[in-house]
Amino acid sequence: MKIGILRLFSLTILGFTLVNLTGCASLFDRWINDTTIDPPYTASTEANKLHQQLLIIDLHADPLLWNRNLLKQYSYGHVDLPRLQEGNVALQVFGVVTGVPFPISFEGNRDQWDLITLLSAIQNWPIETQDSRLRRALYQADKLRNSAAASEGALRIIKTRTDLEVLLNTRKLDETVVGALLSLEGAHALEGDPANIDVLFEAGFRMLGLVHLTDNDMAGSAHGVRKHGLTNKGRQMVDRALSLGMVIDLAHTSPQTIDDILKLSNKPMVASHGGVRATCDTARNLDDRHIQAIANNGGIIGIGLYEYANCGKTMNDTVRAIRHVVNLAGIDHVALGSDFDGATETLTDATGLVLLTDALLIDGFSEIEIKSIMGANALRVFNKNLPEN
Repeated sequence: MKIGILRLFSLTILGFTLVNLTGCASLFDRWINDTTIDPPYTASTEANKLHQQLLIIDLHADPLLWNRNLLKQYSYGHVDLPRLQEGNVALQVFGVVTGVPFPISFEGNRDQWDLITLLSAIQNWPIETQDSRLRRALYQADKLRNSAAASEGALRIIKTRTDLEVLLNTRKLDETVVGALLSLEGAHALEGDPANIDVLFEAGFRMLGLVHLTDNDMAGSAHGVRKHGLTNKGRQMVDRALSLGMVIDLAHTSPQTIDDILKLSNKPMVASHGGVRATCDTARNLDDRHIQAIANNGGIIGIGLYEYANCGKTMNDTVRAIRHVVNLAGIDHVALGSDFDGATETLTDATGLVLLTDALLIDGFSEIEIKSIMGANALRVFNKNLPEN
C-alpha cells in the first residue's frame, strides 16, 4: 500500500468541494493501483505453455473496494473477469476491506479517522455503509454476487467443496470459467459481536482475516499499537468460523495472534498475502518460526507481488521469498497472494501472472513444484476447510 500517497490523497480530498467526487475516486484508483511492469506481458514459449496447464489460485485481491464493473476489462487497476480469464486464473479470492486508519503507517496505527468512510462516500455507496463496517462488508459481497449473476456462468461464487469440484470439472470443458471466494480483511467488520460471523457466512464469506491495519477487539495487528493476541471474543469468533467451515487468514496479524490461533485448531490456515522477513525484514512479514508453525499445521503462506512484501520490484524478488519458504518448510506450504487492487503498485496485473511462471522456471523449480505453488497447495487447504455442501 502506498502509504505516502494515501496520506496525500486524504488531505487533498478533504479540500475538495462535493463536485465530481466519483471522478476523483476513479482518478485515485488509476493512480494507486498501478503496475511496475506495463502490459502486454511477454514470457518464454515454455512458460506460456506451462502457464496454460496450471490451476491458478490467487489468495488475495481487492477490486470490490473500487467502483468498477468486474465483468468489463479496464486499462487500469489489476483485476476484472476478462483479465482473470486472460491470466488463466481458476479461482480468485476477493478481499473485502471495511476500514483503513488515517493517519496511516506500517506500525502503530490507531483505529480513529477512517479513509473507507471517505472512499465509500465519494463512490456513492449506500448511506448505511457510512457508519457501519458490517454493512460495508455486506455491500461488497452483494457487488460480487450481482456480478456473478450477470456473468452468465462465467464467474461463479465458491462456498463449498462441492462448488470447487464443479468449478474444476467445468474448467476441463471451458477454461474461461472463473471461481470467486469472499474473504473478510479484518474482524473490525463484526462490530464487536462474534455472532456476526454467522451474518457474514450467510452472505457468502468463506475466509476470515482476523485483522487489517489496526488492532481490533478480536485480535492484534502487526501494524497496531498494542499488537496483542486473541481476545476472548476473538476465540469465540474463530471457534464459530471454524465450525462453519471458514478458512482462517493470518495476514496482517501480530506475532502473538499467530501463536494464539495456532493453538486453537489443527486445521490448515493461510497467511494470504505478504512476504518473509528472511528476504524482506518488515513488520508485516513472517519470521522463520511462524513460517514453520503455519506449515506444521498444514497451512500455506501466500507471497505478494509488491515491494513491501519482497523489498524489490521484480519477479525475482518474489521468487526469492517463495524459495525461502520452500527451503525452510517444503514445497507444500507456499502459494500466490498477489494483493492486486489493494491500493498498491503490483508487479503486473492479472494478465501478467505468466511472468511469475517464467521466473519460477528460470529459478529451477520443476513443473510439478510450480503447479503446487500456483494453485494446488491452496486447493488442498480449501478442501480441508470448506463445508462439503
